[in-house]
Amino acid sequence: METIQDISINEKKEVEIFVKGVKKSFDGINVLNGVDLKIHKGENLVVLGRSGSGKSVLIKLMVGLLKQDEGTIDILGNQVEKLNEKELQHLRLKIGFLFQGSALYDGMNVMENLSFSLIRNQKHLNKQMINKAVTDALEDVGLVQTMYQMPSELSGGQKKRIGIARMMILKPQIILYDEPTAGLDPITCVEINNLINKVKEQYHTTSLVITHDLSCAKFTGDRILMLSDGICIKEGTFQEVFDTEDPRIRDFYNYNFIQ
Repeated sequence: METIQDISINEKKEVEIFVKGVKKSFDGINVLNGVDLKIHKGENLVVLGRSGSGKSVLIKLMVGLLKQDEGTIDILGNQVEKLNEKELQHLRLKIGFLFQGSALYDGMNVMENLSFSLIRNQKHLNKQMINKAVTDALEDVGLVQTMYQMPSELSGGQKKRIGIARMMILKPQIILYDEPTAGLDPITCVEINNLINKVKEQYHTTSLVITHDLSCAKFTGDRILMLSDGICIKEGTFQEVFDTEDPRIRDFYNYNFIQ
């Protein structure tokens, strides 16, 4: 089986996420059937697929919330399945994870939500430093005016942007976006797509975007990888992936038709 060591020296310097032959099943049902992918430094890779194609399972494997049955996952030079809990926690500090529901704490206002990660993970920071970091993060997403609002007072799009701000406050090298535009109206989807691109340009992050939204894929993806039945069936630019007569891909496109 190919491993990260099999990549050439020059390429290895640029590959920050390397997945090879990953398989995962639940109760005898195969979800991932041998997924291979590489993500280079500073790249946004979009993984497209229908519900149940294994997209979210792949993210959970990457951060060690699940363990694959076969294959290897290497992130920033760390073979994830071989890490102990302390090593996993250290790696996770370098990975930002945007959940579908933004995962804000309902009992905390926006300021407290963003401060919480810093207080827990960067204990050397004083109150003034934390306040500045929170203000800067909220300015980056255009929502500094929401600092003292509760999550229940925010719109779905605002919650998503606050989730991105909370993720970026720790300056991660890797970002995993799980359905970043799910449940949002078209105008807000455009705002989130623009923000994903802004984060990449401003922070030079390496990102995996899991989605079934073709607009999100088209406007945020440097490369697109199409999953079907737990395997990658096509990879390339948006145009290259959908320039095909493969019925699995054409049906997916037609169902999610965009101009």
